[in-house]
Amino acid sequence: MMNHSNLPPFSMQCTPNVAKLLTDLNCSIGISTYQAGKVIMVSPKNEKQLVQLPRNFNKAMGINIQDNKLLIATKDEVLVLTHSADLAKHYPAKPNTYDGLFIPRAVYFTGQIDIHDIAWGANDSIYAVNTSFSTIIKIDHNYSFTPVWTPPFITETASEDRCHLNGMAMKDGKPKYVTAFNTGDSPRSWKENITKTGVLMDVDTNEFVVKNLPMPHSPRIFDGQLYVLLSATGELASVDIENNTVNPILDLGGFVRGMDKCGDYLFIGISKIRKGSSTFSKLPISLRTKNAGVKIVHLPTAQVVGEIAYLNSVDEIYDIHIIPNLIRPNILNTQRPDYKHGLATPTQTFWGRDKRD
Repeated sequence: MMNHSNLPPFSMQCTPNVAKLLTDLNCSIGISTYQAGKVIMVSPKNEKQLVQLPRNFNKAMGINIQDNKLLIATKDEVLVLTHSADLAKHYPAKPNTYDGLFIPRAVYFTGQIDIHDIAWGANDSIYAVNTSFSTIIKIDHNYSFTPVWTPPFITETASEDRCHLNGMAMKDGKPKYVTAFNTGDSPRSWKENITKTGVLMDVDTNEFVVKNLPMPHSPRIFDGQLYVLLSATGELASVDIENNTVNPILDLGGFVRGMDKCGDYLFIGISKIRKGSSTFSKLPISLRTKNAGVKIVHLPTAQVVGEIAYLNSVDEIYDIHIIPNLIRPNILNTQRPDYKHGLATPTQTFWGRDKRD
């Protein structure tokens, strides 16, 4: 048996075809893990090997990409990073290594509101799930947050995580569907019967699409079809809006959370059950989840065709987002000064350096 304690941090293993698949799809995988405090870029080094780049982001949760802009929700901030191929090419530490570089350009100081899913909306608006206050919000420079929709069963704006609102599916540039663990209206009421009271709701109509779900997460619309992850049973499911039913597609054998699509493939995050948690230890999948990582599902055949598994360091994954058209992206955070030296105008880029009086 392999002794994982002797391995370097963030050691992972994968099925042999993953690097080739990412190469063929011309993409990388972005992973957020609040437990490890990282956003990790996983890329094909070649058609047989993967390479990863973990960067520190304090309690990284929801991530989202639109065009060349990356959103990262952290413990008490929302960061906006923009991509530059030219800055990547001339990155001083490793020139001619990366085909893209996401560099911080703006930060919103939201305070600790426990943002879960986050997404770009129409006209560069930013929507997020404010789990602490049980509401969908907009993020801008005017306030900590601006509420735009709250479930009708929530009667008060309070930082009490009443129903564990967590997931958000976007349609036409705005939130369309959301997931929550229950319909309670008291502090952390969702903990009472966590595996049977989840709901999927329509934001426009305030109606329930489906009830009695086992810890729903990550609702997503792909090619007009709504999907959802059922974390307590480890299942990927599709949603029949007209008939108000959820139809399981595949049992992934782990706590599923975080999902994106590229081509015919879904990339789905798998987490280990949180140690010492009386709530999560009761889940039936707890004995089956050995490694956190990513499972790749070929959607037309509903088959797992690839897997990335972390052998250490990563136990819980929150979000997965595909980085399209980049097979070796770099990302900088604000904890080191490198990002201050990457300068860009609409027509030029420069790498500066420290200047002393």
